[in-house]
Amino acid sequence: MNSVKNQYKLNKNKLESISEDILRPVGFNIKFHIWMAILSVCLIVCFYFYAIQLREGLIVTGMRDYVSWGMYIANFVFFVAASLVGMLITGVLGLIGYSWIKPISRIAEIIAVGFAAVAGLVIVSDMGRPDRLHHVLVFARVQSPILWDITVVTTYLIISILLYFLPLIPDLAIGKNRLKGHPQWLRSTYRLLSLRWTNKPEQFATMFKGIRILIILVIPTAFAIHTVTSWLFAVNSRPGWDSTIFGPYFLTGAFVAGSAALVIAMYFFSTNYKLQNYITEIHFDKMGKLLVLVSIVYLYFNINEFLVPAYKLKAADSIHIKTLFTGHYSIMFWSVQLLGLVIPTILLIIKKARKPLPMLFISIFMLAGSWLKRYIIVVPTMEHPYLPKQFVPGEWMIYKPTLTETFITLGSVILVLFIISVLSKIFPVVPIWEMAGENQEVENK
Repeated sequence: MNSVKNQYKLNKNKLESISEDILRPVGFNIKFHIWMAILSVCLIVCFYFYAIQLREGLIVTGMRDYVSWGMYIANFVFFVAASLVGMLITGVLGLIGYSWIKPISRIAEIIAVGFAAVAGLVIVSDMGRPDRLHHVLVFARVQSPILWDITVVTTYLIISILLYFLPLIPDLAIGKNRLKGHPQWLRSTYRLLSLRWTNKPEQFATMFKGIRILIILVIPTAFAIHTVTSWLFAVNSRPGWDSTIFGPYFLTGAFVAGSAALVIAMYFFSTNYKLQNYITEIHFDKMGKLLVLVSIVYLYFNINEFLVPAYKLKAADSIHIKTLFTGHYSIMFWSVQLLGLVIPTILLIIKKARKPLPMLFISIFMLAGSWLKRYIIVVPTMEHPYLPKQFVPGEWMIYKPTLTETFITLGSVILVLFIISVLSKIFPVVPIWEMAGENQEVENK
């Protein structure tokens, strides 16, 4: 009996210590206000450029009849890719049973929610008449991959929000009485969203059951979201897109982009939120090994993507491959392959490179390479249509993003940062109850 009491006392002390550490960054200080002010000003500037596009039409972009997809669609594919990190960490690794993901699983879900939420808005920015967006649903055709894409993106976003919220409920119950000195609306939000949680065994049983169901659902949904996105390209017979491997090719590329984004977020939260005791060098080492694994698989698909058409070298494929390897896009192409994939993968094999700071720089290169890779997938193919290109203006043949287009694209990135920043300051980014144990009594005041 005494041992049980002593164990409970030890656990309770542990809970108090961990709660203080993890809840300390919650709330708004002067640095956060400055950061949000900078994001807000940048976002207003980007909205101004979108207002110009809304008034003038897509003529203010670099897109024309031949290249009708540009930065916007490349950005959409990238956002969908980065959002898959939630499925990779919480879904695949969580279902397998890896315990080391616990401190970083919520960060992965925040990234998933942010990128998935804005991905749909990126599509709207690509529409010349966004006021007719509802026509996609009203006049939907089952045989259209666009309808499939909207369906799976929406489904994935809903599941990601639930996977973020359900494990957060015990922490809200823990934190509702520990936010002394914080605004009343924040304490009220914690009390409301905690759903009268008291840490009873039956509550945990219900939560675990719900999380398990969501994890099982999120895996096929995540596979579908990027497979369907790849089909938007692969169902076309254009050189560069006419491939049967685009589904797994896009999926493995998504794992690389999402993992790199997670490492960057891990470094920021561990250093700025003083969470080094919870997001440790071990987690960076594990993520480095995971990046090596997914990068090697992705490298295999990259080789496959070009080796097969280069071997057959049909006329259209020949033009496309030469443009990438030695032509107009060669510098970007080889920079993406070498600086964004091959060299980072080799470096991550070395244990010293899997430390937090080296991992930060390596992940930045990999994330930037992931975005440029989507650009290479989209634009060069559209610049080589089967239709003849003679007797048309030169600017119709080569795609050059305009200033307006660039600012609107940056606006979507800023919006993701906005969502991630708000969520990470309102709610704890590391699960308190998982760090302290599940058998704590929550004050029911």
